[in-house]
Amino acid sequence: MNVLQAVAHILKTEGVEWIACFPSNNLIEEVAKQGIRTIMFRQERGALMAADGFSRLNDRERFGVVITQGGPGSENSMGGLAQAFADNVPILYLPGGPSLNEYAVRPNFSPARTYQTVSKSAEVLLTPDSVADVMRRAFHAMRNGRPGPAVVEIPADVGTMEVSEAALRYEPPKRHPTAPSSGDVKDAVAALLGAQKPVIWSGMGVLLGGASADLTELAELTEVPVYCTMPGKSGFDERHPLALGAGSGSTTLAARRWLQESDVLLALGSSMTRTSYGQPIPDGKTIIHNTESIEDINKDYSVDIGLPGDVRLTVRMLIEEVKAQLGKEGRAGQTSVATEIAGLRKQWMSEWSDLLQSDEKPINTYRVIGEIERVLDHENSIVTHDAGAPRDTIMPFYTATVPHSYIGWGKTTHLGFGIPLMIGAKLAKPDRFCLNFMGDGAFGMSGLDIETSVRAGAPITTVVLNNGAMATYPGGYPVSREKFGHTEMTGNYARIAEGLGAVGIVVTEPSEVAGALEQAQRHNADGRSVLLDVHSNLEGKRSRP
Repeated sequence: MNVLQAVAHILKTEGVEWIACFPSNNLIEEVAKQGIRTIMFRQERGALMAADGFSRLNDRERFGVVITQGGPGSENSMGGLAQAFADNVPILYLPGGPSLNEYAVRPNFSPARTYQTVSKSAEVLLTPDSVADVMRRAFHAMRNGRPGPAVVEIPADVGTMEVSEAALRYEPPKRHPTAPSSGDVKDAVAALLGAQKPVIWSGMGVLLGGASADLTELAELTEVPVYCTMPGKSGFDERHPLALGAGSGSTTLAARRWLQESDVLLALGSSMTRTSYGQPIPDGKTIIHNTESIEDINKDYSVDIGLPGDVRLTVRMLIEEVKAQLGKEGRAGQTSVATEIAGLRKQWMSEWSDLLQSDEKPINTYRVIGEIERVLDHENSIVTHDAGAPRDTIMPFYTATVPHSYIGWGKTTHLGFGIPLMIGAKLAKPDRFCLNFMGDGAFGMSGLDIETSVRAGAPITTVVLNNGAMATYPGGYPVSREKFGHTEMTGNYARIAEGLGAVGIVVTEPSEVAGALEQAQRHNADGRSVLLDVHSNLEGKRSRP
C-alpha cells in the first residue's frame, strides 16, 4: 500500500463519507476506491467553504475534508482556509505538494509552510512510514483544544512511496475534554450571583460543545440573560424570555443595553476576540471567561476569572455550584429581568416593524427579511447571511431557535461564503431547508457553485438582493461612484441560475416575496436548487441602538 492509499484507508477508518475537491490530485481516485464520495467544486475556495459548513453542523464529531492539487490549487485555497481559521472551525485540508527534491526550490509552493498562520496544525508528510502518525496528529488537533483547520501536505513523490505493514496501524484519536478548577468555578458563581446586572455572552463553542440545553438551565437557574455572538447565534433559543438576541456590528436594543450596562459578564465557549464584526465590550466589567483554548484568556480583554475547559463540563460545574449556593431552584422566577427584556424588545420592534412589512419599491431589504422570518419553519431550516449588508440587516431580526438553525460567521468576511457553506450544511443535514441570504456582489464570488449544489444533489435556496450596487457602501466613494459607477453592477441572476440547472425566480413586488419562498421550499423538497432574484433597494439602515 502506498502513501495515498494509506491516507484514503485512514479517512475511511475515521468515517469520512464525502470529500470536497478541485481539480486534480491522485488522492481523489484513492478515496473513491474506498467508497468515499468525491464532490468537485467550481474552485478551491468553495470546496474549503463547503467543508467548513459541514464541520460547523457536526460538533467535532465529523469533519469536512478537502483535497486539492498542489501549486495553483493550494495557492487558491487561502480564502477558505483563512475563514475557517478565523472562526475556529475544524476542517482537514489535504493538498498536494512539490517533490522533496524540489521543496526548497523557488517558486515551488508549500501549502503547509505558507499556511501555518491560518491553520491550527500544518505538517508535510515527509516519509511513507510516518503516514499514520501525521494523520493521527491532524485528527487529534481537530478534536481537541481550540478548533481549527489541520493541513497535511503530501509531496508528489512521497504519495507514491510504499508504506511498511508495521506503519499502517491507525487508531482514531479520542477527544479529551478538560475542566476548570472547582475553586475558580466557586469564584465565578459568587461573582455572577453578586452582580447587579450580569449577562451571559454565548459563543460558537456552546454549539460545537453541544451545551445549549445546559446553557438554558444555567440561565433559568440564575435569571441571567443571554447574548449570542454572531458565530454563536442559535446556541440559545431566541424565543426564550431571557434571550437578548445576537449581534454582528448590528444587534437588538436589549442586547446593546445589557452589554453596555452589565457589571459582570460570563463568556461561555467564546474566544472573546475583538472584531469590528461583533459587539464591543465596554471597560470596567468583571469578566469571567470560559474557553477551551487557554491562550484566549487575557488575549483581548483583561479577565478576572478564567475557566479554561470544555464548555459543557464547565456549565455543568457552574450549575451544580449555583445549586450548592442557592438551592436546587436557584433564582428561577424571582426577578423582573424577563419583563425588562420584553419591554425593550417591544420598544425596539416598534421602530422596525414598518420596514419589516414595507410595501415600498424597489423591495425593501427588511421586507425580505420579514418574509423569511414569517414563512420559514425555523426548527427545520438552516439560514445564513453573506458578508456585508446582508449580515448586518438579517442578524438581529431572524429568530434562531434550535441549535444550528442559523450559521453566523465572519471574523474575516469572504464575499460569497454563503453558497458553498450552505452546500456543506445541506450535506450535513439533508432534511433541513437551507437558505443563504446574499447580495449581488457576493453572488459574483461563488455563483457558479449553484451548479455544484445541483450536481451534488444538495438542493439549497439562495436569496440574492439584486440592488445593482454594493449596499455596504451606500454613501461611500461619492466621486468614484458619480464619475465611474464604482460600486454599480447588474445581472439577471435568475437566468444565470437556470443556466446552471437550478430554478430561477425573479421577484419584483413586495407581495411576491412570501410566495417565492414557499415555491423555493417546494422545489428544494423535490431536489431542485433555487435562486430568488429579488429586485431590492439599497438599504443603508442598520439596527445599532
